[in-house]
This record gives sequence, structure tokens and C-alpha cells, in this order.
Amino acid sequence: MKNEIKYIDGHYELPPLPFRNPNVAFPNNCVQAERCTNWIKKKFVNSKYHEDYTNFMNDLIKNGYAEKVPQSRLEREKGHIWYLPHHGIYHPQKPEKIRVVFDCSCEFEGTSLNKELLQGPDLTNSLVGVLLRFRVERVAFLADIEAMFHQVQVPLEQRSYLRFLWWPNGKTNYELEEYEMCVHLFGAVSSPSCVNFALKQTAEDNAKICGTEASETIYRNFYVDDLLKSTATQKFALDLIPKLRKMCAAGGFKLTKFVSNDREVIASIPKEERANGIKNIDLDQSRLPIERALGISWNIENDQIEFRITLRDQPLTRRGILATISSIYDPLGFVGPLLLTGRKILQQISTDKQSWDEPLPRELRMSWEKWRTDLRYLQDFKIDRSLKPESFDDIKTAQLHHFSDASSIGYGVASYLRLQDTQGRIHCSLIMGKSRVVPKMRQQYQGSN
Repeated sequence: MKNEIKYIDGHYELPPLPFRNPNVAFPNNCVQAERCTNWIKKKFVNSKYHEDYTNFMNDLIKNGYAEKVPQSRLEREKGHIWYLPHHGIYHPQKPEKIRVVFDCSCEFEGTSLNKELLQGPDLTNSLVGVLLRFRVERVAFLADIEAMFHQVQVPLEQRSYLRFLWWPNGKTNYELEEYEMCVHLFGAVSSPSCVNFALKQTAEDNAKICGTEASETIYRNFYVDDLLKSTATQKFALDLIPKLRKMCAAGGFKLTKFVSNDREVIASIPKEERANGIKNIDLDQSRLPIERALGISWNIENDQIEFRITLRDQPLTRRGILATISSIYDPLGFVGPLLLTGRKILQQISTDKQSWDEPLPRELRMSWEKWRTDLRYLQDFKIDRSLKPESFDDIKTAQLHHFSDASSIGYGVASYLRLQDTQGRIHCSLIMGKSRVVPKMRQQYQGSN
């Protein structure tokens, strides 16, 4: 990537697709792609699905992310064309917005695009690290990069491996035509590494112009396309945000959907670049909404992390219990003690070698139903996002304190930050925790002794 990256017309081009074998030869899977595309046509009886799908594809072409293959490039050397099946999905929390997914893992004659690509180094920041840094200071803001993967281009000679079939303007009474992607795809195994490399290259190339703080923020406070940043003061945030927007724009990345717990910071952002929930609110009177920050619920008005649990009715089986436990997203381990009980019940079912859809034994059903009922109390659990109280002066000392314990049922650890300011005041905050059930073999060993 270092050797091949290019800067062309405000965007990075990177690199030739990293094939495991430079002389890769693909079978002709056009028939498969045609069959999959015609299958989508059957779903177009749903007029909303058809309209949303067509609008998505039209936007791809309009924005230059994809283009119709010109007649001069339709025919290429045998083995150097690959067609990507595609389908549309709706996000459960954004039912009004469709995403068309290009299936890079779809196999034909034993191979697929992803099978032939190298993954590359993992350049994504640690999720926990980004969340922890988000809690450090008092003033916080979120933003994300619009269509991040589509801002990094693929060389022209490589685009034939990213072809797909589509009707002109979604009119299914026309013949299918060949198009190809001009940019890196969300579903390609190599794309995360390539796109993250381009973003970090943006920070490196523009550090002198936009400042080291903006560059360091891009390096440390992004998780893929999501930015989570906390600063010590309002003034610092007001100074940093324009530099971040300028730096990202220099690499072809548009930083948008801003939200902050500081109203002055929000007011400094153009309305069209704010998150949807705060675009049109009265900043002098309205309460700030709850936003999701890498999956966690951030009550911006109170500056607290909350838990919003929506439990679906699941069968009282091993499969249903696993689905319920997995639905509670807790990357920082705040509710580890509660989850431990549910995991213990799941472990007991697994140990008894019950099938995935076998009803829960009567002796465990009562324990499970009580635990599931208690989950509603999570909505009352709140924890301050910022590790520093608003009234605190400059920090004099900071200490990490770790507590761990174990029993025959489970074991865990909780880590706290102890701060002391220049006036001698002390404040302690839970940073994160972890809990695990004791492996069954270990329990059996303890029982035998």
C-alpha cells in the first residue's frame, strides 16, 4: 500500500487489489450474477423496495462510485472479469434506509472474490480503546465519515473484477447492462485495511497544515468511520472540529453527522452537517437527544451512558436464551455481574447437552424467567460518560485501581480511576469490568477435590 498509493483529484487511489496470486484467473460467473439479479426482480413487486433499491443504485452512479462499462472495455482477457451478486437490506434501527450489499464471498466453481484477496493488516483501532478515550474529558462530540469506503478509488485496470449487472435506471423491462465499481467495496475482505490506510495517510499528509492534534485524533479516535472524541474545554473542541473537517476533506472524506454535549459546539456546526436528531432543535430550549456511540446509548442531555433494552419474545430453548444474552451490548462490562447469571444458566444447558431447540428443563425455567424479568431494571442504570466531575479543578494525581475475585461459579475484575484535584478533592469512576463463568472442567476438578 505504501508503494502503490496515489492522490488523484482529491481522493486516494489504493492499491491494485491485493490478490493472493498476482496471476489470478477467475471463471466466468456472469450466468450466476444474472440469475441473482433476476431473483431480485421478483422482490420488486414491493414498490418501496424497488424504489429504494433503484435510488441507491442511481446514487452510486451519480456520485461516481460506479459506472457503466464502456463498450471499449466490455471484453477483457479471459479470467480478468468477476461479477458481484447484490441484494438490498434494511437496518433494523433504520427501516427507512436501504443498503445494497455486494456479495464478495459468493462462490462460483469453488472460488470468490474474497477467497482470492489478501486481508491485509488490521489498522482499525480497538473498540474498547476508542470508547475509553471518549470518556476521558468533559466536552465530547461524535461524527462519522459519509460513505467512507466509497472515497478510496480502485485503479481503472482492476475495476473489471468489481462488475455487476443492473437495469438502466432500475427499469426491469430493459436488458441488463454491465456496470463496475470504481471504489473499494464494503464487503471485500481487503477494503477495511485499504480504507483505514488511506485515512491515516490523510492525517500524515496534512499534519503540517491542520495541526498535530487533528492528525492524532484521526489516528486514535476513529473506529472505522465513526469518530468519538472528548476534549478538556469547549474552546479546544471549537478549535479542533474545523481542522478535523478540513483534514478529512483533503483526503476526500466528508466528516458529518456531528453531535456534542456542548451546545456552543453544536451551534458552531452547519445545520446540514449535524446529526439528524439535532438538525432542527432549538439549542436554547430543547433537550438534547439520546444518540448511539459505537452501539452504546449516550444520553447527551445528562451526559450519561444508559442501557436501552428491547427484549424480543424468544423460545425457552438454548437457542432463545443465547439470543437474549447476546442482545445485551456491553463492551465496557458495566453490567457484567448481571450477565454472569444468564451465562451460568446457558452454561448449565450446554453442559446437559440439550439440543438447540429443546425446551428448557423445569428446574432452570424459573431461574431464567426471573433473570429475564430483572433485565428491565437496566433502564434505571446510568453511568457518567466523563471520568472527570464538572466541578473538578486541574488533576493533581490519577491512579488506576483493579479489583478481582473468583468463586466456583465465576470470576471477574473491575477497574476504577481515582482522581485527586489541586484542592484535594477525590473522585472515583468505574472504567470497565469483565466477568466470566468458570469453565465446566474447572468446576468438575474443584468438585472432585
